[in-house]
Amino acid sequence: MSRRRDEELRDEDMQSLKTQSNEEDLEEEEEEEEEEEEEEVESSDSGAGETWISSFCSMVGHEYFAEVLDDFVDDDFNLTGLGQMVPHYKQALELISDLEPSEPVKAPTIPLIEQSAELLYGLIHARFILSRPGLQIMAQKYECHHFGVCPRYYCDGTGLLPIGRYDLPGYETVRLYCPCCMDIYMPPNSRYLNIDGAYFGTTFAGLFLKTFPEIEQECSQRRQKQFELKIYGFRISELSKSGPRMKWLRQMPKTQQQLEEVENDTALKEALQEQQKNEDEEMDES
Repeated sequence: MSRRRDEELRDEDMQSLKTQSNEEDLEEEEEEEEEEEEEEVESSDSGAGETWISSFCSMVGHEYFAEVLDDFVDDDFNLTGLGQMVPHYKQALELISDLEPSEPVKAPTIPLIEQSAELLYGLIHARFILSRPGLQIMAQKYECHHFGVCPRYYCDGTGLLPIGRYDLPGYETVRLYCPCCMDIYMPPNSRYLNIDGAYFGTTFAGLFLKTFPEIEQECSQRRQKQFELKIYGFRISELSKSGPRMKWLRQMPKTQQQLEEVENDTALKEALQEQQKNEDEEMDES
């Protein structure tokens, strides 16, 4: 009898253990299902919150771009004249603004509309970075060296600014301007060579430096350091045929008298007028 009783107790213990393990398995399965549902909700929320502009600016090779504010895009005044420059303007603007198409879009025209949207955003971007919010965003990027630093040794790691030599798209890709040596450079990575220079324009760099004059003050101190060739410890004269020729480009008038001398220099005025004339002729030919 005692043996049979022991067996019954053992069977009861086994059954209780099985039920406990089953309950624990069910609880684990329920927890896993709840975690999966939460992840799905979070992913759907993040996907729904991402706009066309944010996804465009987060793409590889688009680090130079600032995210244009929705209020700026919604203002028709900021878009004046762009309808004549961008094909499929209406559909491209709807795509940028994350709006449903007002008219049905045919499948063959979707790639064309996407290209037009990139062109339209680039032209809007060139106007946005001239506004106060745009300048603030670009200043943050400049401080973080998102545009890189000047490769010239004596510029001492001065930050670069994206610039375009033309305001119309299709002429040239983006260049990088150094406020210290006042020269332009090609982007160091080829992934930036697909960005049109018109998306930043000719005005941004100059307006940026006037808005933040402390950058020019820092550059004026660094600009005093200039490399000079020497032979056996003696500097080569600028009058020599092999002497330095570009040093004057980085020499700025320091006093009011020097500034007046430069302004009254007729030869310099004629040279500047001739240079401007040649640039205008090149623009007309292109």
